[in-house]
Parts: sequence; structure tokens; C-alpha cells
Amino acid sequence: MSESHPSSTARLVVGVSGSPGSLTALVRAADEARRRGAELWPVHAWVPPGGELAARRSPAAALMVPEWERLARERLLKVLYDVFGGAGSGLPGQALAARGTPGPALVQIAGREDDVIVVGAGRRGLLHRALRPSVGRYCVAHAGCPVLAVPPSPLQAALEAAHRRNVLRLRLDTGRLEHEFDTVPPDA
Repeated sequence: MSESHPSSTARLVVGVSGSPGSLTALVRAADEARRRGAELWPVHAWVPPGGELAARRSPAAALMVPEWERLARERLLKVLYDVFGGAGSGLPGQALAARGTPGPALVQIAGREDDVIVVGAGRRGLLHRALRPSVGRYCVAHAGCPVLAVPPSPLQAALEAAHRRNVLRLRLDTGRLEHEFDTVPPDA
């Protein structure tokens, strides 16, 4: 990914965390950036362990900030490598590791009217929604630019179901699983 200077070119600002939903969103954002002739700005938002309040209270946290920033950059680079390989995306733009919660960080970075925020819209149960607010919902409510919420791959639900059956030591119905994999489009 090449570094760029502020310009009037449209940007696709995509939140990446390493989750399957964020990987799907990154691939979709790269496709959209190519189609639109826009810049790709992958963003990994991070907060100190224990949150910002805990980091401000502890004098030792100030010493750890550079290490946490390094770990965030490494995670971002690993995600980019996993998705694009060693050659990079081939798109102009800038990869950022931003300190802050994901929703507000993405909204702040995508501050121009011609920007587009791209986020993964994973399946979320009531308990998960109560414990961790949705980044996509935050962006839709607060962004001054369009927000593209990318649904999860159809294979993700099948893989999660297989994982649950494995954890519970239930028999895996390979016939049903094979049927689900056969019905998925080749580009999913």
C-alpha cells in the first residue's frame, strides 16, 4: 500500500480488525476502490488494554503506549498480508493504526463528503449486541458520508455451525454441509 498525501480523490475507509467480517469488508472495499478509481484506507482502531480511563490512571501505561501502537500496526499489516499477499493491494491510499474505539475513529478519518466507510456487518445475537456496540450502527448514525455494511460470507454461517457441533462433540452432518458449500456462488 503506497502512502499518499491529502487529495480530493474519493477514499474508501475500511475498518479492519482481523475478524472474518472485516476481512470480507476489506476485499469488498478494495473491489469498490478499483471500480471507482478511489484510494483504499484500511484502518485498525485500537484502545489500550482496560480502556482509555485505565490507561490515563496508570503511570506505567504511558510507557506501554509505543508497544501497543507497534502491536496494532503489526496486526494491521498481518491482515493486509493475509488478504492481499506480499504484493499489497496495488491501490493508492494509506493504512492507518488509529488509537480510539472503531466507530468514532472511522467516522473521524472519513470526514470528507466523498469518502465511503466500509464495515463488516456480521451476524450478532442479543447478548453480543448488549456487550459490544455495533461499529456499523455507530457509523451509520454519525458519519457525514455513505456507509457500506458488507454482509458476512454465506460460508461463515456454515463454518460457525460446524464449529459449534465440534465443540459440543456432536456428529457433523457432512451431507448437509456439502450441500451448503455447493450452493454458495464461486466468488463468495
